[in-house]
Amino acid sequence: MTAPESPSLEPGYHPDILQGSGTGPPAAGDHDCAPLGRHEGRVHISSRRRRIDAATVGHLALHIPNALFSLLIVTALSLVMGELTPLSLWVWIGLWLLSGSLAFWRPAENLIARLFMGLHHPTDGELARLTPLWHEVTARAGVDASVYTLWVEESSDINAEATGGHIVSVTSHAVDRLPDGQLAAVLAHELGHHVGGHAWSALMAYWYSLPGRLVWHLLRVVIARARDRSRITAEVIILTLGAGAVFTVVITNGLILLLVAAPFLISAVGRNAELRADRYASGLGLASQLTALLSGPLATDRTESAADRTGSSSLLARLLASHPDSRARLHALRRHSERQS
Repeated sequence: MTAPESPSLEPGYHPDILQGSGTGPPAAGDHDCAPLGRHEGRVHISSRRRRIDAATVGHLALHIPNALFSLLIVTALSLVMGELTPLSLWVWIGLWLLSGSLAFWRPAENLIARLFMGLHHPTDGELARLTPLWHEVTARAGVDASVYTLWVEESSDINAEATGGHIVSVTSHAVDRLPDGQLAAVLAHELGHHVGGHAWSALMAYWYSLPGRLVWHLLRVVIARARDRSRITAEVIILTLGAGAVFTVVITNGLILLLVAAPFLISAVGRNAELRADRYASGLGLASQLTALLSGPLATDRTESAADRTGSSSLLARLLASHPDSRARLHALRRHSERQS
C-alpha cells in the first residue's frame, strides 16, 4: 500500500496498494473464502485510538527542510505583496500554517477525494459489501467506524488508500473480486495507516512542502525554455545554480547534502509504514487473510513491475520504492506472528 508521488496531490500514502489476489468473484452467499470468525478483541475502547508511531515521526522529520524552504518562499511572497513588517510577516506565516488544517475539514476532504483522487461514494451494492466488513474491523480495533468515510475508486486494480484524516478508499475491482476475509484485511491495513498517523502526516508533509515544490517546478520550466531558446543562456543558468549549490554546501558545512539522501530515507520510512500497517491488520486477527492476499496470483512486487515497464531493475529503483515487495512483507508478517506466539 502506498506512497508514490501523485502528479497533482499527494495527500496520503497513495496509491495505497495492498497487492494480492482474490479467488475470482465470490459466489453468492459464499463471499468469505477465509472466514473472519469471532475475535477476542471485539470491543470499543475509544472513538479514535490515534497515535503517532516511529514512521510518522520519521516522515515529518525528513520533510522539515522542505517545510523551511517553503516558509522562506512564503516570506518572500509577503515582501512582494507589500512592505514587510513584523506583524504582516506573522500574519502571512500564520495563515499559511493554518491553511493545512483545511485539508482535514470534511467538505475540503470530500472535494479532494472527488476532484483530485477520482473517488466516489460507494453504490448501494458496494456499501452493502463494505459496511459489515468495516464495522467488523473497527470493532476489533476499538475504533468508532463513523470517524472515517468509505470511498470507492473505479479501477481494474486491487488497490486501497488511506488519506488525510478520514478517508478510506478501495477500488471497485477489490470490492468485486476479493473474498470477505481478504477485503477486511485490506481495510484493516488502511485503518492501520490512519491509527498510526501515516495518512495525516503524509498530507501535512506534502502540503507544507508545496510552495517549494511549485518553485522547483517553475525553475525547471524556466531552464528548459532557456535551453530551447539559447544554449548559452541555459548554460549560464546551470553554472549559476551550480555555483550557488557549492556556496550553500560550504556555508552549511555540508549539511545541505542531507537533502540528497532525503528521498531514499523517505522511501525507507514509507516501506516501514507499510510493514507497520500489516502488523496492525495482523493484530486484529487478520494475519492469515493478509498472507493469502499477499501470496496470491496477483501478489506482484511493485518494484519489479515498475522495473519491467521501464526496462530497469536497478538498485536505485528499489531504494526509491515506497513499498516493500511481497516477499519482504510476508517474511515480516511471519516473524511478527512468531514473536507473538
